[in-house]
Amino acid sequence: MMSKDKKNRHENEAQNTAEAAEEALKEALEAEIPEEVKPEEAKPEETEATQEKEPAENPLEKLLEAANAKTAEYLAMAQRVQADFENFRKRNESVRADAYADGRRDVATVMLPVLDNLERAVSAAANCEDEALKNGIELVLKQMTEVYQKLDVTPIDRKGEKFDPNLENAVLQGTEDEGEPGTVCQVLQKGYKMGERVLRHAMVKVVPE
Repeated sequence: MMSKDKKNRHENEAQNTAEAAEEALKEALEAEIPEEVKPEEAKPEETEATQEKEPAENPLEKLLEAANAKTAEYLAMAQRVQADFENFRKRNESVRADAYADGRRDVATVMLPVLDNLERAVSAAANCEDEALKNGIELVLKQMTEVYQKLDVTPIDRKGEKFDPNLENAVLQGTEDEGEPGTVCQVLQKGYKMGERVLRHAMVKVVPE
């Protein structure tokens, strides 16, 4: 039968052996795990890997965007200037055309008394024995009439037609036997118009209605 002292000694030896084996196993495990894959050191690396890296801002792209914005701004400005100039040009053309038309009408209106006098001179020279004088006056009247035709000036001579206050001024009243009621029975002075614009109303005698 084993003695008590011997038994205690065996138990101590076994415990020491177990502790030594546990310590050796622990050292072996620590030696086999590399430093870079240890849990406490690998965790930060895994965290960085899982995070999305924000793209670095490219200064060239920023400059390009600013240049494109300026280009669009200058293009819009140029288009506005071009549109304003086109409107200005059209207004100038319209004003110039109106001024030219007004000038032609003014000249034609001022010269109407000359035309009237030439017509009277031709009528007065009808019985003139001086054929050269008569032909000269008729030639001047013909030239004057041609000039008025080129200016699109036509006479207002509506004898026998219904009186129109837009074209004629009634200065005398006729009798019932001179024509239909409300019509022009005599033209005392011819009127003229340029296109549709009246230069001078005709002076007429009208049959009362």
